[in-house]
Amino acid sequence: MFNFKIFLLLGVLSFVEGFRFNRFNRAVTCFITAICINNSVSYAANDNQLNDFGANSSSNTKIKAGGASTLQKGISKTITRGVNLDGSDFSYQNLKGVAFQQSVVRDANFKGSNLFGASFFDATLDGSNFEDADMTQANVELAQFNRVNFKNTIARSMYVVGTTNFEGIATIENSDWTDTELRKDQKKYLCSIASGKNTQTLVETRESLLCDY
Repeated sequence: MFNFKIFLLLGVLSFVEGFRFNRFNRAVTCFITAICINNSVSYAANDNQLNDFGANSSSNTKIKAGGASTLQKGISKTITRGVNLDGSDFSYQNLKGVAFQQSVVRDANFKGSNLFGASFFDATLDGSNFEDADMTQANVELAQFNRVNFKNTIARSMYVVGTTNFEGIATIENSDWTDTELRKDQKKYLCSIASGKNTQTLVETRESLLCDY
Protein backbone atom coordinates (compact mmCIF):
# COMPACT_ATOMS: atom_id res chain seq x y z
CA MET A 1 0.00 0.00 0.00
CA PHE A 2 2.89 2.33 0.82
CA ASN A 3 4.46 1.71 -2.58
CA PHE A 4 1.16 2.38 -4.29
CA LYS A 5 0.84 5.79 -2.60
CA ILE A 6 4.31 6.77 -3.77
CA PHE A 7 3.74 5.75 -7.38
CA LEU A 8 0.25 7.21 -7.36
CA LEU A 9 1.69 10.54 -6.24
CA LEU A 10 4.32 10.37 -8.98
CA GLY A 11 1.62 9.49 -11.48
CA VAL A 12 -0.53 12.46 -10.45
CA LEU A 13 2.44 14.82 -10.61
CA SER A 14 3.38 13.49 -14.06
CA PHE A 15 -0.23 13.80 -15.11
CA VAL A 16 -0.26 17.46 -14.08
CA GLU A 17 3.09 18.07 -15.77
CA GLY A 18 1.74 16.38 -18.86
CA PHE A 19 -1.06 18.88 -19.16
CA ARG A 20 1.36 21.77 -18.63
CA PHE A 21 3.69 20.59 -21.39
CA ASN A 22 1.14 18.83 -23.61
CA ARG A 23 2.52 15.38 -22.68
CA PHE A 24 -0.79 13.73 -22.01
CA ASN A 25 0.30 10.26 -23.17
CA ARG A 26 3.33 10.27 -20.86
CA ALA A 27 1.16 11.32 -17.92
CA VAL A 28 -1.35 8.54 -18.53
CA THR A 29 1.48 6.00 -18.88
CA CYS A 30 2.98 6.97 -15.51
CA PHE A 31 -0.42 6.82 -13.84
CA ILE A 32 -1.16 3.33 -15.22
CA THR A 33 2.35 2.14 -14.28
CA ALA A 34 1.70 3.10 -10.67
CA ILE A 35 -1.43 0.96 -10.61
CA CYS A 36 0.31 -2.03 -12.25
CA ILE A 37 3.22 -1.93 -9.82
CA ASN A 38 0.82 -1.86 -6.89
CA ASN A 39 -0.98 -4.93 -8.23
CA SER A 40 2.32 -6.78 -8.71
CA VAL A 41 3.39 -6.06 -5.14
CA SER A 42 0.00 -7.15 -3.82
CA TYR A 43 0.06 -10.43 -5.74
CA ALA A 44 3.61 -11.18 -4.59
CA ALA A 45 2.63 -10.58 -0.99
CA ASN A 46 -0.42 -12.83 -1.34
CA ASP A 47 1.72 -15.59 -2.89
CA ASN A 48 4.16 -15.41 0.01
CA GLN A 49 1.32 -15.62 2.50
CA LEU A 50 -0.08 -18.71 0.75
CA ASN A 51 3.31 -20.39 0.65
CA ASP A 52 3.92 -19.68 4.32
CA PHE A 53 0.51 -21.05 5.19
CA GLY A 54 1.16 -24.20 3.19
CA ALA A 55 4.61 -24.73 4.65
CA ASN A 56 3.32 -24.46 8.19
CA SER A 57 0.00 -26.25 7.82
CA SER A 58 -0.75 -29.35 9.83
CA SER A 59 -0.74 -31.45 6.65
CA ASN A 60 2.93 -30.57 6.16
CA THR A 61 4.16 -32.58 9.15
CA LYS A 62 7.00 -30.13 9.57
CA ILE A 63 9.93 -31.41 11.58
CA LYS A 64 10.11 -29.38 14.77
CA ALA A 65 13.68 -30.42 15.46
CA GLY A 66 14.99 -28.80 12.30
CA GLY A 67 14.80 -28.71 8.54
CA ALA A 68 12.98 -26.69 5.92
CA SER A 69 9.53 -27.06 4.40
CA THR A 70 8.56 -26.85 0.75
CA LEU A 71 5.24 -26.84 -1.08
CA GLN A 72 5.49 -28.31 -4.57
CA LYS A 73 2.45 -28.69 -6.81
CA GLY A 74 0.17 -28.84 -3.81
CA ILE A 75 2.20 -31.59 -2.11
CA SER A 76 3.72 -30.65 1.21
CA LYS A 77 7.09 -32.15 1.93
CA THR A 78 9.57 -31.60 4.70
CA ILE A 79 13.27 -31.71 3.96
CA THR A 80 15.98 -32.15 6.57
CA ARG A 81 18.97 -32.55 4.25
CA GLY A 82 22.21 -32.57 6.22
CA VAL A 83 20.53 -31.71 9.52
CA ASN A 84 21.79 -33.20 12.79
CA LEU A 85 18.76 -34.84 14.42
CA ASP A 86 20.55 -36.98 17.01
CA GLY A 87 18.25 -38.06 19.83
CA SER A 88 15.11 -36.51 18.30
CA ASP A 89 11.68 -37.90 19.19
CA PHE A 90 9.52 -38.49 16.11
CA SER A 91 7.41 -41.23 17.65
CA TYR A 92 3.80 -41.74 16.54
CA GLN A 93 3.93 -38.96 13.94
CA ASN A 94 2.75 -38.76 10.34
CA LEU A 95 6.05 -38.39 8.50
CA LYS A 96 4.84 -39.61 5.12
CA GLY A 97 7.17 -38.44 2.35
CA VAL A 98 9.58 -36.68 4.70
CA ALA A 99 13.17 -36.53 3.42
CA PHE A 100 15.84 -37.21 6.06
CA GLN A 101 18.43 -37.67 3.33
CA GLN A 102 22.09 -37.19 4.23
CA SER A 103 21.07 -36.35 7.79
CA VAL A 104 22.57 -37.61 11.04
CA VAL A 105 19.69 -39.32 12.86
CA ARG A 106 21.42 -41.37 15.55
CA ASP A 107 19.49 -42.64 18.60
CA ALA A 108 16.26 -41.04 17.33
CA ASN A 109 12.80 -42.43 18.10
CA PHE A 110 10.46 -43.21 15.17
CA LYS A 111 8.34 -45.73 17.05
CA GLY A 112 4.86 -46.15 15.57
CA SER A 113 5.38 -43.43 12.96
CA ASN A 114 4.08 -43.36 9.39
CA LEU A 115 7.21 -43.19 7.22
CA PHE A 116 5.55 -44.25 3.98
CA GLY A 117 7.72 -43.02 1.09
CA ALA A 118 10.16 -41.25 3.42
CA SER A 119 13.77 -40.86 2.31
CA PHE A 120 16.75 -41.84 4.45
CA PHE A 121 19.17 -41.64 1.53
CA ASP A 122 22.76 -41.65 2.82
CA ALA A 123 21.49 -41.09 6.38
CA THR A 124 23.25 -42.23 9.55
CA LEU A 125 20.59 -44.03 11.61
CA ASP A 126 22.78 -45.73 14.23
CA GLY A 127 20.84 -46.67 17.35
CA SER A 128 17.48 -45.32 16.14
CA ASN A 129 14.17 -46.97 16.98
CA PHE A 130 11.75 -47.88 14.16
CA GLU A 131 9.63 -50.31 16.16
CA ASP A 132 6.04 -50.54 14.84
CA ALA A 133 6.83 -47.92 12.16
CA ASP A 134 5.53 -48.17 8.59
CA MET A 135 8.47 -47.73 6.19
CA THR A 136 6.70 -48.94 3.06
CA GLN A 137 8.46 -47.60 -0.08
CA ALA A 138 11.02 -45.74 2.02
CA ASN A 139 14.35 -44.95 0.37
CA VAL A 140 17.22 -46.30 2.48
CA GLU A 141 19.94 -46.21 -0.18
CA LEU A 142 23.41 -45.80 1.41
CA ALA A 143 21.83 -45.67 4.88
CA GLN A 144 23.57 -47.18 7.93
CA PHE A 145 21.52 -49.32 10.34
CA ASN A 146 24.01 -50.13 13.10
CA ARG A 147 22.18 -50.86 16.41
CA VAL A 148 18.82 -49.96 14.79
CA ASN A 149 15.63 -51.43 16.24
CA PHE A 150 13.43 -52.78 13.42
CA LYS A 151 11.09 -54.78 15.63
CA ASN A 152 7.64 -55.19 14.05
CA THR A 153 8.55 -52.64 11.35
CA ILE A 154 6.73 -52.73 8.02
CA ALA A 155 9.64 -52.58 5.56
CA ARG A 156 7.73 -53.41 2.40
CA SER A 157 8.95 -52.34 -1.05
CA MET A 158 11.81 -50.30 0.39
CA TYR A 159 14.43 -48.96 -2.00
CA VAL A 160 17.64 -50.54 -0.74
CA VAL A 161 20.24 -51.16 -3.48
CA GLY A 162 23.52 -52.86 -2.72
CA THR A 163 25.19 -50.13 -0.71
CA THR A 164 22.73 -50.09 2.19
CA ASN A 165 24.42 -51.43 5.33
CA PHE A 166 22.24 -53.64 7.55
CA GLU A 167 25.12 -55.27 9.40
CA GLY A 168 24.93 -54.57 13.10
CA ILE A 169 21.17 -53.96 13.08
CA ALA A 170 19.88 -54.71 16.58
CA THR A 171 16.73 -56.65 15.72
CA ILE A 172 14.30 -57.31 12.86
CA GLU A 173 11.95 -59.48 14.93
CA ASN A 174 8.38 -59.47 13.55
CA SER A 175 9.35 -57.14 10.68
CA ASP A 176 7.81 -57.48 7.20
CA TRP A 177 10.18 -57.15 4.21
CA THR A 178 7.74 -58.16 1.47
CA ASP A 179 8.83 -57.00 -2.04
CA THR A 180 12.01 -55.36 -0.76
CA GLU A 181 14.81 -56.42 -3.09
CA LEU A 182 18.03 -57.25 -1.27
CA ARG A 183 21.52 -58.19 -2.33
CA LYS A 184 22.32 -61.87 -1.62
CA ASP A 185 24.66 -61.15 1.28
CA GLN A 186 22.20 -58.66 2.79
CA LYS A 187 19.41 -61.21 2.55
CA LYS A 188 21.62 -63.91 4.08
CA TYR A 189 22.54 -61.69 7.01
CA LEU A 190 18.96 -60.59 7.72
CA CYS A 191 17.70 -64.18 7.45
CA SER A 192 20.26 -65.22 10.05
CA ILE A 193 18.54 -62.99 12.64
CA ALA A 194 14.95 -63.13 11.32
CA SER A 195 12.12 -64.37 13.54
CA GLY A 196 8.48 -63.80 14.40
CA LYS A 197 5.42 -62.47 12.57
CA ASN A 198 4.39 -58.87 11.95
CA THR A 199 1.42 -57.98 14.13
CA GLN A 200 -0.03 -55.60 11.53
CA THR A 201 0.39 -57.51 8.25
CA LEU A 202 0.46 -60.98 9.85
CA VAL A 203 3.36 -61.95 7.56
CA GLU A 204 6.22 -63.95 9.00
CA THR A 205 9.60 -62.22 8.84
CA ARG A 206 11.45 -65.15 7.27
CA GLU A 207 8.69 -65.59 4.70
CA SER A 208 8.80 -61.90 3.76
CA LEU A 209 12.57 -62.21 3.22
CA LEU A 210 12.13 -65.39 1.17
CA CYS A 211 14.72 -67.03 3.41
CA ASP A 212 13.73 -70.55 2.43
CA TYR A 213 13.81 -69.97 -1.32
